Amino acid sequence: MAAYRADEEYDYLFKVVLIGDAGVGKTNLLSRFARDEFSFETKSTIGVEFATRTIHVDGKLIKAQIWDTAGQHDLMCLRRYRAITSAYYRGSVGALVVFDLSRRVTFENTARWLQELRSHTDPNIVVMLVGNKADLRHIRAVSVEEAQAFARKEKAFFTETSALESINVADAFTGVLTQIYHVVGRKVLAIGDDPSALPIGQTINIDMKDDRQAANKAGCC
Repeated sequence: MAAYRADEEYDYLFKVVLIGDAGVGKTNLLSRFARDEFSFETKSTIGVEFATRTIHVDGKLIKAQIWDTAGQHDLMCLRRYRAITSAYYRGSVGALVVFDLSRRVTFENTARWLQELRSHTDPNIVVMLVGNKADLRHIRAVSVEEAQAFARKEKAFFTETSALESINVADAFTGVLTQIYHVVGRKVLAIGDDPSALPIGQTINIDMKDDRQAANKAGCC
């Protein structure tokens, strides 16, 4: 699937954010998904970056706008820049909360990242917990069972990835985007409209409090 071109039409535009501690591999996950690239020289992200890619879901063209920001685990530091933080989360309908499978502290900090996420977004946001750096099997610090149990508790999806070896990266992003699309489709059908009749280029913001269970239905990938 080709990256989004300026003149390309799309059916839906979904904003998805990447969050998690510094050094967990968010930027390489994004570059692997958007451009199929990986860099050993990746430096910590300064400020905010985003990339786009389009995928097909049920015959619809979905444009994903994926935002990546500096991974500061000290959330008090983030709160010094509240206006920037609010702008980063605003309009997002999906999130990948990333931790490093070889560094337990990054997993423990995901609870704080989820709290930060949910304080700035609608409760219907689709969340994927991502254990990255699955290639570091010999120094693994978080078990699959523990991560799955935490994801179920938080009503999130879960997958493990390796940006280095390109394992499950596309599945993580497309899983979030597909779930968002299905939530939108159910909501549109519930109000008696045909989702295929929405105008080309429709930007979707999920702010539907009554569809929380459908949007956050737990599961593991």
